[in-house]
Amino acid sequence: MNPFDLFKNMQNIQQHMKGMQERLDNLRAEGTSGAGMVEVVVNGKMQIISLKISPEIVDPNDVKTLEVLVAAAFNAAAQEVQNLLKDEAATMAQGGL
Repeated sequence: MNPFDLFKNMQNIQQHMKGMQERLDNLRAEGTSGAGMVEVVVNGKMQIISLKISPEIVDPNDVKTLEVLVAAAFNAAAQEVQNLLKDEAATMAQGGL
């Protein structure tokens, strides 16, 4: 293989990886629990962008329930990210890039 072709291919890979990082940063998925009383929004890197908790669900005598609801909302958002990435990978595999 020509060294110049190899270098060009590496540049294309780097550009693709940079684009993927940007897509992960910009991807948003939401998860809720407790009939919408807890809402978590994450990006494609599974970083929490926002967390909303309805005041009526906050009970200082029942912190465990709130912990479970936050975990469930995060897990729902994480699953949504996985679904979105799987769909994007399937589109790319079919030549949709």
